[in-house]
Amino acid sequence: MDTPGLADVIRYVDPDPAAPTAVLTFDDGPNPPDTVTLLDLLAREQVTAVFCLVGQQVEAHPDVVRRIVADGHVLANHSFRHDNLSQLTPDAVRADLTRTLDAIHAVVPDAPVPFFRAPFGHYGHAIVVAAELGMRTLDWQLAVEDWVPPGVDELVRRLGGVEPGGVVLLHDGGGDRSQTVAAVARLIPRLRAEGWAFTVPR
Repeated sequence: MDTPGLADVIRYVDPDPAAPTAVLTFDDGPNPPDTVTLLDLLAREQVTAVFCLVGQQVEAHPDVVRRIVADGHVLANHSFRHDNLSQLTPDAVRADLTRTLDAIHAVVPDAPVPFFRAPFGHYGHAIVVAAELGMRTLDWQLAVEDWVPPGVDELVRRLGGVEPGGVVLLHDGGGDRSQTVAAVARLIPRLRAEGWAFTVPR
């Protein structure tokens, strides 16, 4: 098998001939109360998403991780402290990602973690190391830059840039993410009314 590289990161999922699809992903959590509010919203809308978990947040909020898994969402490893992994040696990257996996599995022992997302989108050795640990690297088609909250209306406008099959980068952690939750609450019914569906990578 060839060594995985940038060409192997996931920015789109395979198109669905029945309807355009979007993948919602949420980084830097879990982060109550925003993650909990988001989970309530996704449950009402019956949307499955990918939650890219930071290890120290997993240790701080294990009950929210259990809720994410119980609700049927998909997990991704987002490093232990959201450090720039591109500056680390392969062994240091492996130690970081393994520590994060251990934190997740201490809370939800049987939950698969099929994906890895690099903090800041900076890779270095991380794509190869993640693959060695059984994870595919999840990138994005659309980042709406909600880490600097611009207002709900502006987030909804930016979310209009999603393309069929596109992976959307959003945040439930790293600060007050109530604007993101409110924007997603408007996005889901709007896209559904336009014939879209929501999926996760397989």
